[in-house]
Amino acid sequence: MTDFFKGIKPVKFAGPKSRNPLAYRHYNKDEIVLGKRMEDHVRPAIAYWHTFAWEGGDPFGGRTFERPWFGPSLDHAKLKADVAFELFDLLDAPFFCFHDRDIAPEGETLAESNRNVRAIAEVFQRKMEKSRTRLLWGTANLFSHRRYMSGAATNPDPDVFAYAAAQVKNVLEITHELGGDNYVLWGGREGYETLLNTRVGQEADQMARFISLVIDHARKIGFTGQILIEPKPQEPSKHQYDFDVATVHGFLKKYGLEQDVKCNIEVGHAFLANHSFEHELALAASLGLLGSVDANRNDLQSGWDTDQFPNSVPETALAFYQILKAGGLGKGGFNFDAKVRRQSIDPADLLHGHVGGLDVLARSLKAAAAIIEDGTYDKVIDARYAGWEEKEAKAMLAGKRSLEQIARRIERENLDPQPRSGQQEYLENLINRFV
Repeated sequence: MTDFFKGIKPVKFAGPKSRNPLAYRHYNKDEIVLGKRMEDHVRPAIAYWHTFAWEGGDPFGGRTFERPWFGPSLDHAKLKADVAFELFDLLDAPFFCFHDRDIAPEGETLAESNRNVRAIAEVFQRKMEKSRTRLLWGTANLFSHRRYMSGAATNPDPDVFAYAAAQVKNVLEITHELGGDNYVLWGGREGYETLLNTRVGQEADQMARFISLVIDHARKIGFTGQILIEPKPQEPSKHQYDFDVATVHGFLKKYGLEQDVKCNIEVGHAFLANHSFEHELALAASLGLLGSVDANRNDLQSGWDTDQFPNSVPETALAFYQILKAGGLGKGGFNFDAKVRRQSIDPADLLHGHVGGLDVLARSLKAAAAIIEDGTYDKVIDARYAGWEEKEAKAMLAGKRSLEQIARRIERENLDPQPRSGQQEYLENLINRFV
């Protein structure tokens, strides 16, 4: 045991009347919601990078956090792992996620770097034998090192492509060995800063080949988890090829990968793409791409991805509604891709962020479940589209009527359809009854 969280007791469910700031007031992991345990709906995970690797910097200033594990050696990385699992246990967290460069120092060569990552993975394996926390997903950091300034899979240099492939191979295998449920391909710099030096079509071909290599190797080693792409429109690149769910779907369809890859959807990234989180979830569900999610939020006054903890029940409840109607997240989960603010320098702040975030998710889940159980909202939507259940409408949608036949019927029956209210104000008021 380390003394980093000295004096902090494990977080327990204490109920909504509790005044204990380090107790769950709404997140009761064993509470049954729509026939399933709350924890099994949410499947919350702690992000290794923001929680343990982030130093508290921003675009105008450097490190504000002083952590005993900040350092270049494997001993520092092992201490970080010790503290990480202490936090997992204090929060009673069922999952965590990591990039390779979060957990171990980069070496002089890729072989040395991979050995470092594997050494910490072995530490994880031993700790997981004593902890209930498991791996939700792993991924490789293909964006921080200067070699990736022009991308990884989309880099104009084939040697960088190959280096990235070798790096991913190591992390994919470790994710499989640790029992991870997913592997995420986050293209942090898979895009361009200017079209003056970019062949967009070639870079798309390269990215598709890279993803295909990952899929093939996953099958070879027996990895049965999901392969996920995390959409993001910009930042740091001016334009990224995985802009949003719709863009990812078009890319996957073009290259015949839509059956093998799903999406890891982040709140903040949806916001940067001028979408709502619920929009991206609804679209992913309709396209069969809903895999997992990253829980956070952006500051409405900032133009970048601020990765704050979620705190809006009304917004998150609508997201949970989409997830529940889609049948849940399956092997995915809610990863807290969120970080405390650079002024939040105390160890307890790391717990406050996650405790508050989990309570928001719990309230949102129960609100969404109540909307579904009440049934009024679904009945309104069903009524709006009820015409499509009629015989002629089904025939049109199934391609059994030509344009000529449709036009002839309109003239024969002298149809004059009139618009009907979308009832937005009523629906907003209805939803507010539950949140």
